Amino acid sequence: MQDFPVFTTENGVSSLHLKQIPYRREAYIHVRDVQPGLLAEHLAECVSFCRMAGAEKVFACGSGELARYPLHTAVLEMRGNAWVDPQKLACLFPVTENTAARWREIYRERMACVDNASTLEAREERRLLESGGAYFVHEDGQLLGIGWVEDCRLLAMAAVKQGAGETVMHTLMSLVEGAQMTLEVASTNVRAIRLYEKLGFLKTAELSRWYRVG
Repeated sequence: MQDFPVFTTENGVSSLHLKQIPYRREAYIHVRDVQPGLLAEHLAECVSFCRMAGAEKVFACGSGELARYPLHTAVLEMRGNAWVDPQKLACLFPVTENTAARWREIYRERMACVDNASTLEAREERRLLESGGAYFVHEDGQLLGIGWVEDCRLLAMAAVKQGAGETVMHTLMSLVEGAQMTLEVASTNVRAIRLYEKLGFLKTAELSRWYRVG
């Protein structure tokens, strides 16, 4: 499904993110500019287009006027120093061409119920490989989870074994031990936030707020 970086109506301009429609039946509208007092009219046209493309839920961000709509989630930035507990250190196995599809499948399964989590498509496997920072986390031959770290940014983390999140995080932090790590998390992903806070990460910014508009 193709995104529309510039979607223009008589009342405003937005970016339409439609990539999630085939996977989650969700579309996202980033309002760029709108005529004063005409946000509702602009959104109506954007939502109508998203619906025709197959979206069952539509969310929007980018305008203070959106506060009149139900809040879906906020995207938070968290920062913390990467440190390692030797008692919670597993093994890292880099993603290869033969395993990229499996990594992406696990990511999609684990992120399916996480608000605003982006689905990785098959065409994005090349970026995954070229980054050199995507891994499987194993312990005693058992898969604990997956992760993706790039330039001290945690782009993805998911545990597949219950209770393994802390071990997966410590193992991923070993890649940049001593450096400050940055990550993004949905405000509704309470479990993940609790884990990050336990590891010393602090909320440093609210990057965006997404509201249910359709």
